[in-house]
Amino acid sequence: MSAESHEFQAEVKKLLELMIHSLYSNKDVFLRELISNASDALDRLRFEGLTASHLLPDEELQIRLLADPEARTLSVEDNGVGMSRDELVENLGTIARSGTLEYLRNLEDDRDAAPELIGQFGVGFYASFMVAEQVDVVSRRAGEEHATRWLSTGAGSYSLEEAERESAGTTITLKLKPADAEDGVSDYTDEWMLRQVVRKFSDFVAYPIRLSVMKKEEGDDIAKLVASDEPLNSMKAIWTRPASDVSEEEYKEFYTHISHDHHEPLLHTYTKLEGTFEAQALLYVPSEAPFDLYHREMAHRGIQLYVKRVFIMDECRELMPEYLRFVKGVVDAEDVSLNVSREMLQQDRQIQVIRKHLVKKVLEALKTLKDEDEEKYLKFWAQFGPVLKEGLLLWQEKRDRILDLVYCTTTQQDGKPTPLSSYVDRMPQDQEAIYYMTGTSIDVLASSPHLEAFKQKGIEVVLLTDPVDEVWLQQMAPEYRGKKWQSVGKGEIELGSEEEKKQAEEDRKQDEETYSGLITCLRTALQDRVKEVRLSSRLTTSPSCLVLEEGDITPQVAAMLRQAGQEVPEHKPILEVNSGHEILKKLREIFESNGTDPRLGDYAALLYGQAVLAEGGQLDDPAGFTKKLSDLMTRAL
Repeated sequence: MSAESHEFQAEVKKLLELMIHSLYSNKDVFLRELISNASDALDRLRFEGLTASHLLPDEELQIRLLADPEARTLSVEDNGVGMSRDELVENLGTIARSGTLEYLRNLEDDRDAAPELIGQFGVGFYASFMVAEQVDVVSRRAGEEHATRWLSTGAGSYSLEEAERESAGTTITLKLKPADAEDGVSDYTDEWMLRQVVRKFSDFVAYPIRLSVMKKEEGDDIAKLVASDEPLNSMKAIWTRPASDVSEEEYKEFYTHISHDHHEPLLHTYTKLEGTFEAQALLYVPSEAPFDLYHREMAHRGIQLYVKRVFIMDECRELMPEYLRFVKGVVDAEDVSLNVSREMLQQDRQIQVIRKHLVKKVLEALKTLKDEDEEKYLKFWAQFGPVLKEGLLLWQEKRDRILDLVYCTTTQQDGKPTPLSSYVDRMPQDQEAIYYMTGTSIDVLASSPHLEAFKQKGIEVVLLTDPVDEVWLQQMAPEYRGKKWQSVGKGEIELGSEEEKKQAEEDRKQDEETYSGLITCLRTALQDRVKEVRLSSRLTTSPSCLVLEEGDITPQVAAMLRQAGQEVPEHKPILEVNSGHEILKKLREIFESNGTDPRLGDYAALLYGQAVLAEGGQLDDPAGFTKKLSDLMTRAL
């Protein structure tokens, strides 16, 4: 019987051109699509064999790739359900008509019994024309005696004719275009290339994928088919197996496989989302931070997306927020919405539901680790703590569940990191705020004059040195367990019982009368540098310190803004001085003796400079400060 020529339905030529040149960014995916179709055909045969066992072949259900470098052909062969002549016309002669989708529609009354089929777009087959000059399909439907050949160059038509095939199944043979690196077409007859593509895109397909290559043996001029008995794919989608059947060693091996990280993971967690949307996920937290953790534009996001065990994308950024970018793993969704090329997620409710579920499970796993193995958790915190705290910048995030995971250094606990939750548990009942201080290093903070009154009264203060702390604490009214946060370097501080506060207020009023003239003098001398000079309630041993008003940005935030090229709001700090310090007492004597003594201006500048240095800041005029200090030392000597 001679071949029959048929026109594709619709504006197929234009559509094929669009697909070949625009739909897929990576030409390797053609093999993923053909293997997915073959896997569907095997699933369908196995399903139909439940009620018609005579349809099942005697040999193993499998997919085989046959490469002939000399002839420039690649075949994808399966022994699945195959297609009849009419099915070839319906499924391959109509673009975007998916046989899989049609098959599922016919099983609406028995959906639970249907196999999980992955090729529901009806366009993946045509990706072959990205790399092939001609596509030859020979298929025989299970239960039928005759096979049919479908042949096309993708130019707008195809031909059909009878063919021979020993058993049921489908063989798709591609006459490959010349390899062209600039055009993105690799040599898909190369054994190494095929192994790499299969391992990347189809490693967890449930059927073995084997490879046969036409090779010339040494000393032989005739090429022979050399078959591989070992499957190219692992078939080990361990997230589909019961946890009790998977060993710890298998979990570690799988982590190495997907992450290429040879350190053991810190922890892993499996989760399954059921209901309206179905998905499974196996997630890992690494033990070591990657080098690009803080380079967001370069950072490799570690969540791989699969749809029914078929690889879709390597970095699914939509499924994990920035502050959990260190998490590695796989998400296998049943029916997540992709665009037609399967290379991009559609932004819809499915994605948000899955993402929300994954975030919850990761934070729960970290909380469990914190509660059950503090030593191991502290290793995690040292590597990823600052990144995790980036989640506190998100208004939509439930901040308390992140703050429950925070460890911090305080002025007590001998410098050992302590859970923030434990700090709150230790707070006296009458302490209304979480006192904190931010800066560039623990050593600088621990010796800060701002802490003197707190140390004297035994009040514990949280010390924070990560740049992100400066940002999230600037946000409006952050709270934790009903306690507000209060910076020890901002505003006025009142400590102690009500009786002690009342006595402190009386003492301050008396000191203000005593020192009012000197305070005015100092304020005049420093008017270009400070907003105000006032007596301090937080200093006990140091002569001076700089404080900010509530809402003012810290020097560290100002530095970050400048580094980012942004405008920095102008504001001046407040200089607080300690009326009980000998320096202030001596200055008051000088002022009362001669209110215009030029030394007062120099001493004011030195008090200001001391305060800047004490908080780890940089002087605007280091040379001027050094000269004034040298002059003072000379006079003293």
